[in-house]
Amino acid sequence: MSQPKVLFVLTSHNKMGNTGKPTGWYLPEFAHPYNVLAPHTQIIVASPAGGEAPLDPSSIDKSDQQSMEFLNNQQSLFKNTEKLSKFVGHAKDFDAIFFVGGHGPMFDLATDQTSHQLIREFYEHNRIVSAVCHGPAALVNAKLSDGSYLIANAPVTGFSNAEEDAVNLTSAMPFKLEDELNKNSGGKFEKATEPWGVKVVVAKGGRLITGQNPASAGAVGEAIYEAIFGDLKTKAK
Repeated sequence: MSQPKVLFVLTSHNKMGNTGKPTGWYLPEFAHPYNVLAPHTQIIVASPAGGEAPLDPSSIDKSDQQSMEFLNNQQSLFKNTEKLSKFVGHAKDFDAIFFVGGHGPMFDLATDQTSHQLIREFYEHNRIVSAVCHGPAALVNAKLSDGSYLIANAPVTGFSNAEEDAVNLTSAMPFKLEDELNKNSGGKFEKATEPWGVKVVVAKGGRLITGQNPASAGAVGEAIYEAIFGDLKTKAK
């Protein structure tokens, strides 16, 4: 029996708004879910532009041994990404799609039409759609074939306004992620009791999985694992 396949999606955007600072994808939000899933699944990595996806240098924490080992040993994963458009029409070949966070997705994946098409195809083929931290920016505006938002009336989480304020980057963002997730989900945004707390929200019978922040990344990986290898509660929308 072949291993389940998961499509990890990284941002291609490397500039933090008009601040002049670099951004990209966030190391632990790739490393921790990867380490949960890699022993049990085949992981393919893609980005809108393909090629090298920019790592946010501020996400490198030398005290995070797991992430540092990933950075040192798995560079080919993010230096040679597939182009996202290659996977249009191939959702049936995968079990899940996962959007890694970092501030980059706020600038490209949030409005990327290819990404939106893939999300629609994955969900409508009964696949798992998942994201962590700013990764849910990719989900905010994604719509299904009937024109409804993917996240409409679904519990969802992502990087909170309080957390964005705490890192002094609210003004650099094109929109407030919490506000937009809350609006398009119909007021269903959830978050941890305190900023930086672990929060994972599993909705739509296990087919929509979101995590709030970097601390939630490993737990999102575990939720994806459970959704793939456990029995999904429903195949309905």
